[in-house]
Amino acid sequence: MLLETITCLVWGTTGFLNNIRALLWIGVQQFTTRRVQLKLFTHLHGLSLRWHLQRKTGEVLRVVDRGTNSINNLLNYVVFSILPTIVDIIIAIVYFVTVFNYIFGVVVFLAMAMYLAVTVIVTEWRTKFRRDMNLRDNETNSVAVDSLMNFETVKYYGASEYEGKRYYEAILRYQAAEWKSTASLNLLNSGQNVVITLGLFAGSMLCAWSVIHGLDTLHLTVGDYVLFGTYIIQLYGPLNWLGTYYRMIQQAFIDMENMFDLLDEEQEVLDIPDAKEIMIKHGEIEFNDVSFYYEPAKPILRGISFKVHAGQTFALVGHSGAGKSTIIRLLFRFYDIHGGNIKIDGQDISLVKQESLRHFIGVVPQDTVLFNSNIMYNVRYGRVDAADNEVISAAEAADIHRRILGFPKGYDTVVGERGLKLSGGEKQRVAIARTLLKAPTIVLLDEATSALDTRTERNIQTSLAKVCENRTTLIVAHRLSTIIHAHQILVLDEGEVIERGTHEELLEKGEHYASMWNEQLTKHEEVAGTESIVEEGEITANT
Repeated sequence: MLLETITCLVWGTTGFLNNIRALLWIGVQQFTTRRVQLKLFTHLHGLSLRWHLQRKTGEVLRVVDRGTNSINNLLNYVVFSILPTIVDIIIAIVYFVTVFNYIFGVVVFLAMAMYLAVTVIVTEWRTKFRRDMNLRDNETNSVAVDSLMNFETVKYYGASEYEGKRYYEAILRYQAAEWKSTASLNLLNSGQNVVITLGLFAGSMLCAWSVIHGLDTLHLTVGDYVLFGTYIIQLYGPLNWLGTYYRMIQQAFIDMENMFDLLDEEQEVLDIPDAKEIMIKHGEIEFNDVSFYYEPAKPILRGISFKVHAGQTFALVGHSGAGKSTIIRLLFRFYDIHGGNIKIDGQDISLVKQESLRHFIGVVPQDTVLFNSNIMYNVRYGRVDAADNEVISAAEAADIHRRILGFPKGYDTVVGERGLKLSGGEKQRVAIARTLLKAPTIVLLDEATSALDTRTERNIQTSLAKVCENRTTLIVAHRLSTIIHAHQILVLDEGEVIERGTHEELLEKGEHYASMWNEQLTKHEEVAGTESIVEEGEITANT
């Protein structure tokens, strides 16, 4: 009765201590996860636009998820499983050497050494299967996320069946890699069982021989035989788990490989060690003989030079690929230039902190991407500490306030992923409101209205005029009618400025810009004539 009571107390105490350990480990695990995920997140945001244009979102998210989980698993296995098992093995060897005979210690040691050798060799061999399985898992997740993010495109082209087939093939590739990994795991388990069985068999035969015939001066009893067998079996339990833990640790390292690859990605655009905050009062922009390329074999900008005085509006025009949007990206310092320099108020932007530079610049892009949150959040993103009334004032200035109030939930309306629940004009007005709230010194308009219809474009031009009022403005324009008010227009071709001047001056020259203007004017007249014919046809039909 006393023995049963003591046993119950021991089991109860062990369970209680395990619960305490698990409770204390929660804080350690959360701290580790928090630090790793934050480090990865900030590192990814620090990478260049070039890297982000090439990334696969689904794959990156999968890598981050697996990597953080593997770190927690690794710490857990090492602290609570590997070390206690190693201590058990050492104690067992010492016990059999001192109490039984050194031969028993040698048998136990050899069995455990063979077990660990098989575990290490086979685990190292099957590492390539686990690594391939991870790559296929990343690929499958990337296909799924990419397809879902392009839901509308899939529907436009009736490609649902094709996307399903593509995803199915990705799953098949993953499962083929998974089969190899799982089959090799079964092979490992079989090898471990063979080693354990042989070790137990050899030790038991040796112990039985000693019970019957004796071994040197050692004569064991049947009780010693039972003790040996019981001890060995109990020892092989944690030893078996040791092999499992080693395999899982190896797996954790493999899972972390992709995460470390992300962390090893070098930041292309870095602040110099003694970089200072940029001080902008007027917003004068100066490009001095700027050269840039994405690939050395194909230069994008060739010795671009121009100067935008404070409060002036400059426009960049030219055919696709001329380098217009690249100039905007360089001014925002998404890339470092390969020749010349870019200055704002006389300060070289490569010598100042990037964050301070971007604080003074507002951008209204061609393709406005919104967060999958409400309108209030998206407008407030221009200045995250802005009060609600400031957000509303910015929306009013962008002429979107009344439209927002017309939604059932007003400013609490969720815009959907990438803002797809809003029309193109509504998204642009939200972007304009966001920029107005930021109140930047310099405004960059990267073909902000090229994707809109003529009527919407005219309405938004009024809002854009408010954004650019008394601010240094650089406009990338597709429709030349939107930049006739610019103080100077730069015409780019193959990365070079081939013409510059006001709208009237360039028309008088009758060269490249005049040709573009006449071409767009002709197209506009054709469209207007077509609309007139359609309207007359509708009137006749109604009559």
